[in-house]
Amino acid sequence: MRSTRRTALLTTLAAPFVLPIARPLSAQGQTEVRVGITQDALTLDPANHRNRDTETIIRNMHDGLLTRDSAMRIQNEIAENFRAVDATTYEIGLRRGIKFHSGDVLTADDIKFTLDRLTKPNAMGGQTSPRRDLLGPLAETIAVDPQTVRLKMAQPWPLMRAMLPFQEMVNRRHVERVGQEGMQTKPDGCGPFRLVDWRRGEAIIMARFAEYYGGSPEIPPSGPAQVDRAIFRVLPENASRVAALLAGEVDIINELPPSAMRQVEANRNVQVMKVNGTRTFFVAMNNARAPFSDIRVRRALNHALDRGVIISRVLGGTATALRGVMSPDAFAFNPDLPEYALDLDRARALLAEAGVAQGTEMVIDTTGAFREIAEAIAALLSRTGLRVRAQVWEGAVLSPMWQNPERRRERDMYLNSWGNGSLDPSDIMLPTLRTGGRGNSAGFSNPEVDRLLDAAETEIDQDKRRGMYLRAQAIVTDQAPWIFLWLPQDLYGVSRRITGWQPQADSRINLHRVRIAG
Repeated sequence: MRSTRRTALLTTLAAPFVLPIARPLSAQGQTEVRVGITQDALTLDPANHRNRDTETIIRNMHDGLLTRDSAMRIQNEIAENFRAVDATTYEIGLRRGIKFHSGDVLTADDIKFTLDRLTKPNAMGGQTSPRRDLLGPLAETIAVDPQTVRLKMAQPWPLMRAMLPFQEMVNRRHVERVGQEGMQTKPDGCGPFRLVDWRRGEAIIMARFAEYYGGSPEIPPSGPAQVDRAIFRVLPENASRVAALLAGEVDIINELPPSAMRQVEANRNVQVMKVNGTRTFFVAMNNARAPFSDIRVRRALNHALDRGVIISRVLGGTATALRGVMSPDAFAFNPDLPEYALDLDRARALLAEAGVAQGTEMVIDTTGAFREIAEAIAALLSRTGLRVRAQVWEGAVLSPMWQNPERRRERDMYLNSWGNGSLDPSDIMLPTLRTGGRGNSAGFSNPEVDRLLDAAETEIDQDKRRGMYLRAQAIVTDQAPWIFLWLPQDLYGVSRRITGWQPQADSRINLHRVRIAG
């Protein structure tokens, strides 16, 4: 069986791929960049999703008030200037002459409409945007004049600038023309590309918007896109995505498997590009259930896991081991956290002190995509004398089960991850570690951590805020609600004919400045 699968894979990788949508247009004097992406867009409405692949597609057609460059620095985009008036008020001056793809000119009314649609209850044809909490306590958006917008917050919120790059602006007149249903498939952005065709499950085809205002001047070169077409081709299977890259049918692929890096590096026409991601991986232990309610058990399992072995052998050395919650690139990262060093004797002793018998069975819940990692973790933890195994679930079942305290009552552990695209502690610690947080799958509850996170959420003084998060991270590492794992790198396969593109930690594939060499 394995031999048959291996032979089939090799045959697939060797076979030429035929792009089903169009051949390159270079013969007509035009150029295109083609991206092999793992998932189709869920929608083309910027306000109606919480999905990174969807956002990266939309962000090539829509711009935001602010954006991030490849080094994750926040830069003005539609905004020409952005200033804090006081602790709860921001004022934004807009660039002049920005056009939507329909030809309508962007004004402050469009910004107000967009932000109201994102934050007001039932503002999307009777439904509330799933992105509402990404704008925190934004209470009111005021169009002061056609080029000026004022944002009023219900309370101080130091994350405002960090979260605005995730929000794309829409055309009020267009939404009124096409309605809520039309917004799912008929975008009218002001970004560098406009939609030509969306072939669901196959490809999204975009064309260069000749009247594009140019984007952020802080990220040169500004101006219209450098290529005539951009195509996102949906290739969910790893083998198919790699084969399409090697055959020259796509120019960039995301989620390059670590196991395929050597194969890509051996091809002189393509290269591997890496960037530290923003997604923390961990095993959430059910803190509300014995034996995981005993801190000795949680510490024991952290001492029992050899993270380095999995990083080197399963992940191909493409991850950074973590001692706590956050990426080393994040604001207020605590570099002084103690390490749960590999120590099987200490792990066995702690388990014995907690009264956990040899042979006790524990289950790590996971999805099929992470089965190999979960099985490796289970095997390493079993060296303590426990019997640990992985159980695979459908994602649509697993995530809701662990989000519901009643449904997770009988579960043990959950191989999970949480993204932190803003690189701010609030974006990961508040949902996953505050009591009752929407992503607190471990059921962790610590009054001092809650107090620190709540205080930091409204603290404008960044030094004070940093101190609060340093302390909160230290408590979390000490209490060990998770088995702390790693921060993976995002891996891309990229054609050497592509210039002007770098991967970003927020997973955005920005094609505005891509050039085709030769």
